[in-house]
Amino acid sequence: MNTFSDIFKKSFLEGMNGSSLTTASILVTLFVTCALAIYIFIVYYLAARRSFYSKSFNVSLALISVITASIILAMQSNLVISLGMVGALSIVRFRTAIKDPTDLMFLFWSISIGIICGAGMFKIAIITSLILTLGLFLLELTPMGRASGILIINADKPEKEKEVLQSVKSFSKVVKVKSRNLSKEGLDMIIECKPREEAAMVQAVAKIEGVYGVSLMDQDGEVTL
Repeated sequence: MNTFSDIFKKSFLEGMNGSSLTTASILVTLFVTCALAIYIFIVYYLAARRSFYSKSFNVSLALISVITASIILAMQSNLVISLGMVGALSIVRFRTAIKDPTDLMFLFWSISIGIICGAGMFKIAIITSLILTLGLFLLELTPMGRASGILIINADKPEKEKEVLQSVKSFSKVVKVKSRNLSKEGLDMIIECKPREEAAMVQAVAKIEGVYGVSLMDQDGEVTL
């Protein structure tokens, strides 16, 4: 009569011998993974903000799927390799900063596709990719508030602040002084605003006597509604 110890040893030895992975199944898995990896590459290129787009990161996304699928295939083939992979991957540390939260979503997407395809669940990988793409572009179409502009003003006298603020308020409901810097050269101000007519506001402020510098810049930060 076989004891629990004998059964465990037998199953362990059978796991060490590996499962039957044919060359055809490996090629099919890697082919589907590569196709979905290229698909992720194209979606990221179309969806990424141009100010944050990185070609090297996009290429890495595509290759991560293939690498992950290869690891899953290797782990299926032999139990010893599986234990070795777990030990090897546990010492890996990633310290690259993610500039955009969307990049984190693409990173998990790429890794997930590699795992799912490596397990042979191609339908799940394809359906998941289509749903993520549809959700990504639909959510991008949702209306968002307009970001505030940053108005930088240089005046020769600090007394010009009141007149400058009155002029800015005539073009924008949102007026918030972010910084005041008083020096021998005069007054430097940074104002957050949402002007209806940007060019007209800049021209109106520039016409104020004593104002010798006006700059309006857009900011790429998140918008708080």
